Amino acid sequence: MTNLLSRAVELLHGGSYTCVLCGETRVLTDTRRGITPLLERIEAGEDLRGFCVADKIIGRAAAMLLILGGVSAVHGDVMSAGAKALLESRGITVSYDALTERIVNRKGDGPCPMEQAAAPLTDPADAPRALRAALDRLQK
Repeated sequence: MTNLLSRAVELLHGGSYTCVLCGETRVLTDTRRGITPLLERIEAGEDLRGFCVADKIIGRAAAMLLILGGVSAVHGDVMSAGAKALLESRGITVSYDALTERIVNRKGDGPCPMEQAAAPLTDPADAPRALRAALDRLQK
């Protein structure tokens, strides 16, 4: 694990954060659940190239956003096998505490809606639009 990724994991586990992004000169943190923190940074055009990211849950939806952002390493407390394969296929360093076949919804009674929205996507560039539309539908 790289120094920046280790730092991101330490911050994730040592604080009340759900998402930590560590760059050479900046540390970005968030306490919100789900993909919203990552999605908003991508939508804002934030440059995440070279950042190392630690997050509570990394599924395929988050993986696509992280690829689009250009991050170099990702740790998930829980990571889906699909996210792992996708990140590794792009040369992104991966670590996790638990690997799972799928990410479930917050109730635990079905698939995560963000994972469902990301499932048909093959190009990470399509992820922000599809995920924003799914989030908007959920909030109505």
